[in-house]
Formats: sequence, C-alpha cells, structure tokens
Amino acid sequence: MKGYLGIDIGTSGVKALVINEIGQILATGYKECNIITPRPLWVEQDPNEWWNACKYAIKEAVVNSEIGMEIEAIGVSGQMLGNTMLDKNLKPIGNCMIWLDQRASKERDYIEEKLGIDEMLNITANYNLTGFWAPKLMWIKKNRPEVFEKTKMVLFPKDYIRLILTGEPALEVTDSSGTFLMDIAKRDWSDKMFEVCDLPKEIVPKRIFESCDIVGKLRGRIAQIFGLKSGIPVIAGGGDQTAGGIGNGVYKEGTISSSIGTSGVVFAATHNVIVDQKRRAAISICHSLPNTWCFFGCTLAAGGSFKWLRDTIFNDLKKKNSFHNDEIYEYMTALASESNPSSEGLMFLPYLNGERTPYPDENARGVFLGLSYRHGLSEICRSVMEGVTFSLRDTVEILRNFKIDIEEVRVSGGGAKSKLWRQMQADIFNTSVVTTNLEEGPSAGAAIMAAVGSGFYKSIEDACENIIRITSRTDPIKNNVDLYEDYYQIYKTLYPLLKSTFFGIGNLVNKQNLYKKIY
Repeated sequence: MKGYLGIDIGTSGVKALVINEIGQILATGYKECNIITPRPLWVEQDPNEWWNACKYAIKEAVVNSEIGMEIEAIGVSGQMLGNTMLDKNLKPIGNCMIWLDQRASKERDYIEEKLGIDEMLNITANYNLTGFWAPKLMWIKKNRPEVFEKTKMVLFPKDYIRLILTGEPALEVTDSSGTFLMDIAKRDWSDKMFEVCDLPKEIVPKRIFESCDIVGKLRGRIAQIFGLKSGIPVIAGGGDQTAGGIGNGVYKEGTISSSIGTSGVVFAATHNVIVDQKRRAAISICHSLPNTWCFFGCTLAAGGSFKWLRDTIFNDLKKKNSFHNDEIYEYMTALASESNPSSEGLMFLPYLNGERTPYPDENARGVFLGLSYRHGLSEICRSVMEGVTFSLRDTVEILRNFKIDIEEVRVSGGGAKSKLWRQMQADIFNTSVVTTNLEEGPSAGAAIMAAVGSGFYKSIEDACENIIRITSRTDPIKNNVDLYEDYYQIYKTLYPLLKSTFFGIGNLVNKQNLYKKIY
C-alpha cells in the first residue's frame, strides 16, 4: 500500500493526514496553535510553535496510519499571506504577521497611489489589502528597520515548515500570488512591483514553483523523528485555499466550495484571471493546477467567531465540565438548533478583527443587533452561525455577478461537520450543499498533490476523479430560503450604515494609547 502525507499549517492549529492511493484517510493528527494580538489590528504567531505543533500532529498521523515506511511523498499547505522573516541562518526573526494582521493600511494606500489603480489591477489582478506581503514588508522596513536589515529571506508559513523538512527554501505560485509582488497572469515575479514598493528582490527565491513540483527530499534526521523513509520527495504544495480547493475537487468551473475554518472562504476555479473592478476584496490568484486560476472571497472570522464565543461565553462551562474542544462545539451547535431559523431577529456581524470580502475595512467590528429579553444562549449561538453564513453569501453573490456557474457547493472545514451549519448554508445560498469523502480540505489537497508530484497520478484532474466521492447532499428547504432571503436583504444594509461608526470607534481606541511598547 502506498501512502501520502498532507500537512496543513492552519491558524487554529496544524493538521496532518495520511491517505492511501485510492484516497482513504488512514489517520489524522492535530495540535492547536495560539495567536498573539499585542495591539488592535496586530495579529501574529510564533513560527516555532508551528513546528512544535507539526511534530505532534505528524507523529500522531503517521503512527496511527501504521504505514509510515510506505509513505511515498509529502505535500504541504498552510494559511496564506503570513510573512515569516528569516535571518542569514534561515531562522525566524520574531513572530510572523499572519493574514489577519491589519496594521499596514498606510503602506497599502501608498502603493495604490504611487502605482495607480489601472496598472495595479493589470499586474496583480487585485486591489491591495493590508494582509498582502508588500504593505506588511514596507511596514517592517519603516517601523522595525533592525528586523528588516537582518532579513535574508521571507517565506510563507507552510514554506518555512517545508524548509525544515528539506533544507530547501522555496515559494510556489499560489501563496506567491498573495505577495502583491507578482504578475498573476504570467505566474512570475513583477520587477515593477518590487520597484514601486522599494523592496529588494533578493529577499524572495528567484524561482516560483508550480504546486506539484518536487522542491526537495525529506532529510534523514527529520525522517527519523516521524518514522518515515529518508529521501522521499516533498512537494511544493499550495496555500490553504487552493489546497482546500483540490481537496474538495474544485479544479474546474461549475463547482464551488465553501470552507468554514478560522476564516471562511467561498472558492471557484477559473480558466482565466478574473479581475473585480470593484473594491470588494474578491481575490484572484493562481490555482494549484498549471494554467488555471481561482477567484474567491474571505470573511476573516468565520469559525473564528464561533471559537470566540466558545472561549468567552462558554469558557467557564468548558472548564467546569472538562469538555474537549469538539464536545463544547457540539454543545453550542445543539443549543443553536433549539432556536428557529433567523434567531428570532437577532443578527450578528462577524467582523471581529476587520473584514475582507466584500468590505475590506480594518476598522470593522463584530455586532449583535436586535437583542431582546426573549433571546438566550440558543439564539446567540445560532445568530453567530447565521451571521457567518450571510457573510459567505456575500461572496456567493459576487461569483453569480461574474456569471460563474454554481451547480453545487462543496463544504469543508469545521463547519462541514455540523449538520445544522450545512443546512444553513444550503438555505442561505439557495443551492445544494455536498460533502465528500475527504472532509479535511487543505491537508487532503496537500496529500493529493503529493500523490501527483511523486508520479502516482498523472495530474490533479486524474487524482481528483479517482479519489474524491460525494458522501452527503443537503438540499435547501424552501420556507427557510424565503425567510433567510428577507433577513439577508437587511443584513446587507448593516455594514454601510455602520462604516463611519466603526471608523470613529477605531480612532477613539487608538487615541487612548493604552498599549505598552511591544518591541
């Protein structure tokens, strides 16, 4: 039996997965990671914690699979946009500013003003976002010059882990699309973007790999830690969105995916680069297949909103009853199911650390609207789930505006495990929602890419057709569709009404100057 290991460096934690050649999941491993929020809009993680979590998750998956020495290749995936600064010894310099970080708004605006919107869209296919590398690297250069001067190379989270596995520093097309230093249509670096941003091109590897390319081989001492064969190929892999697309079988037009992890993403594959001329943070990047791109939108705090609810409202209950994380989520979902659709008018905006699509606003914040004496924990839990799903519906509508066919929605992430959340998505999107035999999304996609890159399958298309099977289908309930449509029309009005209020609150918080010097 041949096996393939997929590793996903997620925001909430690291997941490892072993599949065999026909796509059966033999074992998984998981270890949570912490996020660090030293100031408003600042969100960081310690790269060393990723590797420590990797050691736990990979070992758990490999041992439980019982085929460690038959694993033929490794694929990697991970949270996108994080800039891991490495010194001359390729060791991390401090924390990584992850995708949630919103501090580089001035640098974002500067790039747009200097380059001009038309040329910016022509090269990068996107409006600039605070989460992209270019503005964050400019922020570091300006505000942490001692860090920037020490920096030999910058890698994404999953690329840093691959560096440890192989000793080879490398980037690939999907994550590199989030640097804002790349010509998306050409799938290569843009000299113009480095010039405009005044960033040295030497801080990135010269070559950008395709996702299924072999970057290096597993080092002997690392192989010994996990009980793997030394020298097996390690594939370039992809960012979690494209890897999740592969894991869900979204590699051609007609099927889209909806993933609810820490963030929430609605994702579609496209044959050409789509450029949204409106400022909605609908993002175009290279897909993990050659000559294929993808178009997606992201709500920053999807499962993150549910986790926030768990860690605040339900924290004491969790401790008192010694609930495991999955058990407390099941308890919260059971509570939510006791409330009727629409949570009796209670609405939630999931903007806990700013928002991305369709409102790229670092000042946006979470809101409960419509609270009354009649509302309890059931309605609060359900309203959070509904608010997240309404936010994902915003991206579904953008895809429909671009005439992207939506025959079905394939769901993954933590939200896909909840029958209630699957029904909610079917009702709010008004389309059938399906699950597949590979519920793990990015880690499964990474394993599939490992099977392709090492030569067992000839292409992503070939692998997906042989491996991925639909396991459940949830159809919309008409009465719920009609009810949610009315509430969604109200939901759409809330951010525009509150935008100036969010800005004012953000200014007041910053003026308070309550935060100690961090560095």
